[in-house]
Amino acid sequence: MADDATPAEVIEVVGSTGMHGEAMQVKCRILDGNNKGRIITRNTVGPIREGDIIMLLETEREAKKLSRR
Repeated sequence: MADDATPAEVIEVVGSTGMHGEAMQVKCRILDGNNKGRIITRNTVGPIREGDIIMLLETEREAKKLSRR
């Protein structure tokens, strides 16, 4: 299953999301595959910072933008 994953580099941590702020929304640049070079927004769980490489199982879907209320 890990063979299907696509690497992406975190270029910006946008903010926290989720019911209790447990998830972080990040912008990441796809490093391989059909969408190479594309920048997408994703939600991640756990400690993360700029420059980290994350493995995405799916690169088509993006997270909704955070609302500022």
